[in-house]
Amino acid sequence: MKITILIPFYNEEEMIVKTHNTLTKELDKLKDYQFELLYINDGSSDRTLEHMRSIAQNDLRVKYISFSRNFGKESGMLAGFEHATGEAVIIMDGDLQNPPRLIKEMLDKFQEGYDIVNAKRTRRGEKRSTNLFAGLFYRVANDLMEVQLTDGVSDFRLLSRKAIEAITSLQEYNRFSKGLFSWIGFKSTVIEYDNELREAGQTKWSFKKSLNYALDGILSFSNQPLRMIFALGLVCIAIALLYVLWLFISYIISPATAVSGYFTTIFTVVLFGGVQLVSIGVLGEYIGKIFYEVKGRPHYIIEESNIEVDD
Repeated sequence: MKITILIPFYNEEEMIVKTHNTLTKELDKLKDYQFELLYINDGSSDRTLEHMRSIAQNDLRVKYISFSRNFGKESGMLAGFEHATGEAVIIMDGDLQNPPRLIKEMLDKFQEGYDIVNAKRTRRGEKRSTNLFAGLFYRVANDLMEVQLTDGVSDFRLLSRKAIEAITSLQEYNRFSKGLFSWIGFKSTVIEYDNELREAGQTKWSFKKSLNYALDGILSFSNQPLRMIFALGLVCIAIALLYVLWLFISYIISPATAVSGYFTTIFTVVLFGGVQLVSIGVLGEYIGKIFYEVKGRPHYIIEESNIEVDD
C-alpha cells in the first residue's frame, strides 16, 4: 500500500534536513508500506529549496513542488492533495512538532477503516497567552460555526483517498482546512500525544497571523456575525428609544430642569457611529471574501518541481 507524507515548508532551512532524517528513520521501520514523500516549498526566502533539491537527489521517494512565491499553508496543503498518489495522505508540519512516531498508529487506525485519523496534542510548554487565545477561539468558533472543532487538533492527520477527493472537490479560494476536514464528514477518530516543542528556527505563526486565521475560519463557516450585528442594531435602536422616552418624560415632569441637547447629540452620534462602523466592517469582511472568490485566481503557481505537474 502506497502512503503519501505531505509536508509544506516555509523558511525551514534549519529543520528540513533533520525533519527528513527523523521521518525516514520511522518510515524505514514500516516494511508493509511504500511511502511517497511530497514536500512543498511555499516560496521560502532562505535555503529551504536548496536543501529540498539535495534531499530529493539522494532519496528517490522525495517529490517536491516549489511555489513562485509564498501562497500560505492552505495552498501548500491543497497542492499536496492534488498531486499525492498514495491511498492515504498524512499531513505534517516541517518543524518536528508533529512526531513521526505516530505514523504507525495512524496507519493502524486507517487499516481499521477510518477515513480521517486526527492527532490531538496537549498544550504543554506553550505560553499561557497562547493557551488562553486558543481556548477562547475554539469556544467562540464552536458556538458560531456550522462545524465543530476540537482544541489541540491541528492539521496533523491522516486522510484516506476518499477524503482527499472530497477535499479537492471543494475549490473555494478562502480555505480553512480545519473546518473543511470536519465538514466533509466520513468516519474519523482521534489519537492523543504530548506536545513537542520546536527544536530550531522560529515559528511562522505570529499572534496577528493566528488572529487573522481564526477570523477567516469563523467567517468561512458561519453567517452568525451578520445576524449578530443585526441584533446589535435592534438593541441600539431600543436603547435610543428608551433614552428619548426618558428625556421626554423628564421634560414633562420638570421642564425647568431638563438638560440641554448637547449630551444627547454626542451620545447619539457616538452610539450609532460605532454601531455603523462595526456593521460596515463585518459586511466588508464578507464582501472581501466574495471579491476573492469571483476572481477565480489559482490557489498557487508552481515555479519548480521534480514531478510532472500542471500549473
